[in-house]
This record gives sequence, C-alpha cells and structure tokens, in this order.
Amino acid sequence: MHDLIIRGGKIVDGTGGAAYVADIAIDGDSITAIGEISGPAHQSINADGKIVTPGFVDIHTHYDGQATWDDEMAPSSWHGVTTVVMGNCGVGFAPAKPDKHDWLIGLMEGVEDIPGTALAEGMSWNWESFPEYLDALDQMPRTIDVATHVPHGAIRAYVLGDREQPGAVPTQDDIDQMSAIVEEGLRAGALGFSTSRTVLHRSIDGELVPGTTATKEELIGIGRAMGRVGHGVFEMASDLKYEWDEFGWMGSLSRETGLPVTFAALQSIAKEMPLDEQIQRTAEENAKGANIVAQIALRGNGIIMCWRGTVHPFLFKPSWEEIKELDWSQQYARLKDPEFKAKLIAEESVYPDDAGDLLPLMMIIANGWMVQYEMDDDFNYEPTAAESLAARAEIAGMAAPEFAYDMLMRDDGKGMIYYPILNYADGNLDFLHPLFHRDDTVNSLSDGGAHCGTICDAAATTFFLEHWVKNREAGRVTLEHAIKRQTADTAKLYGLEDRGVLKPGYLADINIIDLDAIRLHKPWLAFDLPAGGKRLLQTADGYDYTIKSGQVTFERGKVTHARPGGLIRGPQSMATRLAAE
Repeated sequence: MHDLIIRGGKIVDGTGGAAYVADIAIDGDSITAIGEISGPAHQSINADGKIVTPGFVDIHTHYDGQATWDDEMAPSSWHGVTTVVMGNCGVGFAPAKPDKHDWLIGLMEGVEDIPGTALAEGMSWNWESFPEYLDALDQMPRTIDVATHVPHGAIRAYVLGDREQPGAVPTQDDIDQMSAIVEEGLRAGALGFSTSRTVLHRSIDGELVPGTTATKEELIGIGRAMGRVGHGVFEMASDLKYEWDEFGWMGSLSRETGLPVTFAALQSIAKEMPLDEQIQRTAEENAKGANIVAQIALRGNGIIMCWRGTVHPFLFKPSWEEIKELDWSQQYARLKDPEFKAKLIAEESVYPDDAGDLLPLMMIIANGWMVQYEMDDDFNYEPTAAESLAARAEIAGMAAPEFAYDMLMRDDGKGMIYYPILNYADGNLDFLHPLFHRDDTVNSLSDGGAHCGTICDAAATTFFLEHWVKNREAGRVTLEHAIKRQTADTAKLYGLEDRGVLKPGYLADINIIDLDAIRLHKPWLAFDLPAGGKRLLQTADGYDYTIKSGQVTFERGKVTHARPGGLIRGPQSMATRLAAE
C-alpha cells in the first residue's frame, strides 16, 4: 500500500529527457516507483492530461525575515516552488549583535524594499550568531524548504561595529574574524556566502552596502574560508567595474577552492561591462578550470509603479510631497480633484540633492514614457514600442503625463505601470534565448520576498512556462528544457542532489500542472505583512497540485494544512540519502 500514487500524468522529469506518461508512487517523503503501478494507495491523484514535474528550486530569494514568522512562504510557494535559497546579495539578519538590529533592518529595507516596520514587528531576534539563526529557522515547519547564505553585510557589521561605513578597509584581523564567521556558518548548514558590489544597492539612509567597497583581499580571504569547509557557493551582485577585475579574482578563487562562484548577469544601467562580455569572461575563466555561473533573469527586471507602491512617475512632484503622508482615502480624494491633477502634472520634478548615481534612474521613472507600459489583466511582459505610454498617449491625442495619470487612476486608483529597468535595452527578450541553453548560466534573480512595493518577480517560474514555453511567437524553449532549468540545474548549483529530478529515491517534491491553463494574473498590492506592511502579490492558474516531501501543500491554488518543509543544512548528497533508506 503506497502512501500516494499520481496516475497517468505526462512526466517531465527534470533531466531534459523526453516527456513520457507513467504513474508515480510515493512513500513517506520519497518517490519509490515510476511506471505502471497497479497497487493500492492511501491517496490517488488523477493526472491524466497534466504534466508532472519536480518542484521548482529558486536560488535567489530574500525571505530571511519572512521565514522566521511565515509558514506559507508566499508568493513563491504559489508558483510551484518547493525550495528557496535566501540570504542573497549580502543582506540578512545574522550574525547580529543586539545594537545592530535596526541597522540590519535598514540595510534590508533599502536594498530589497522590504518594509522595515514589518521586519521590526515580525522578527523575534532570538539569535545572535549565525548558527543560532539557523536554529531559529529550524523551529518552524513550512510549505517549502529554505536554505541560506551567510550575508556579507551582517558579517561586516558584526566585526567592524561602528567602523562599518562605505570605504572602510578591514584589517587582517578583521578579515580573519569574518572568515571564521563564514566558516562557522557553513559548518552549521549555510549553503554559501553572499555579497553585493553595486551602486543600486543602498541602505535606507542612502549609504552603499558594505560589500561595495570591499577589497579583493577581503573577498578572497572569505572565499578561502569556504574552501576550508569544502562546500558552498560564493554569490555576488556587482557593477563589474573593469578596475575591480572581478572575473580575475572570481576565476582564481574558484580554481583554488574548487567551489562555484555565481553572479547576477544583467543588462544594467549600473554595469560598465556589457552582458555579452560578462558571458564571454565567464566562459574564458571556466575554460581555465574555474566554475563561474552567471545568474540570469527570465524577463526584464521591471518596476511596477502605482500610487500606493514605492515609486510612481509623479513621486518627485512638489504636490505629491504635500500629500504623501496622508492616508489613502485622503490621497485618493485629492488625486480625483481636477485642480490638483492639473497642478501636479504641470509641475517639474524635484530630485533629491543626494541622488548621485541614481539620478538617471529617477529621471526615467518621472519622464520615461517611451519605456513605460500599462499593466492590465492580459499584460505581455515583452511589450513593444507601440504599446508604450508615449505611443498610446499620442494615439489618444493626449500628453503622456496626463495619459499616465489617468491610467494610474483606473480601478479606483489601483492602475499599474510597468517599467523594465534592467534586461530590456533591446525592447525585447531575444537575447535571453541563447543564454537559457548555456551550461554556465542558471535561471535566477526572482528576488522572491523582496522589493515588496516595486517588483513582483517571484512568479518567474510560472512566467517561464507561460511565456517562453507556451505563448512566445518565436524563439520558444521546449517544455523539457524549461523544467530542467528550474529544477535539476538550480538544485545542482547548490549541491541539492536529493531534489530537482523525478526518479526513485529522490524527494517527492512535485508539481502537477495543467499547462493549457497556466496563466499569470495581474499583480495587486496587499497590506498583509506585520504592522500592515505592503507587498506586491501575484497568483496564477494552472497549478493543480504542489507536493512537498510527499505531502500535498497546495491544491488548485489553495494552501492545505500540510507543512512538511523545513531548513536545509548543507549540501544534500544523493548517495547519503539512498544509504539511509
């Protein structure tokens, strides 16, 4: 008697091999048989006409705070994700001395746009060291598994204390202490170390994040600590300035330690190095024996702008400054006033004196009508120039600012504008198609749990199926390859050999999907975080079941009571797993 049998589904097993129809038997947390299974089961699911895939493994998220209070782990869990890796980009909450709690919250709020009030109310801070933080995570069962990096920002704050500021150069003793913390964290179960070296990442006070000005000696010292442990991924977001020679030291570090180094590869206004060159330099270093992996996004990294979000095109107008602290009902009443509308539109934007490197971005937010698009229920994330606000306003015989204002006022003031800030320099996504077929790239950069009021990319797994597999007119990705990219490939990078593939002995992390029905809905702004914090959320049709470790966690879009997920401690060897059975 099996615990669960999935009958008659089209199995896309995560290896990239051709799909086939078969049954899957599950006992406990494991797949025990695949084929024609005639025996009885405590539970059976008819998957006829549906695809059956491994659960998705999302390696770039920021649930570091949310994971301490939330057992559902939305929105990633709504999109077939059964494993997340968090602690990316050098931000996180351990180690943490008591007098640095607010500082770490400010760092996360500034870099990842997670409401500081929600973090302050939601987290218990019943830890100081990184191993104690892992213990705190280990106390809560969840719908999914979580794993994490040791974050650079928290380490520097812990070791340097009040000396931590942009440009601070640690002593050799400081580097030794930071290295020891990373080593301790990896031995306790962290899957890697992360840092950030981009001007786009700043604290809530506008200061550059700690890793931005870190020296090569500091980064290599920490990397060597990882080498002493023998596992771990070195993850980095970087502007890739030529004088930093990032690829030189990344290649040397990877060859010396035998460990993977991964970085965010994007078309970015902050990067000096073009994306093609980033990929070329990756290949050159790997040809010399390194293991560098470029993390690529699946679409334009888009800001969603709305009145109640973090940004919108009228954010820098003096009249908005007058009403920004009012509650929504009062703001909405003013926005509906024709006189206020005319005044606001007529004003020039006034940018902060300390805008610095971010001034070009602010100016595009305020005036970039050629690269902004309306989000509606049928929004296409690969919009054309003819769909821009500028083009549509011209057809309507209106000035673009007035057209944008009216659009934001739709649906009782819940209208949304999409501005793909990164990865859309060509006005299309053609450049991504070859990247999806390289061994030195990995699907990533969903930022699940982060950018709560600006970005909603946690649904990237669903988008990959809907857009790249199903709907794109040219340059599609095959279903088998798409599933491999967000299951086996992502799991492999982080040493999670026990998942990402549908074979006997593997974890029973499984999605049953109606591919014909798969469809993203328009995002909405919810105020459901602790202290009423806001976040953009997005649901989808097409997920009939999600199964984590043999238990059904989601059924037709509704969460169940099962909470089989937990904390992953260290790489998960398939050989060890099979030997334990």
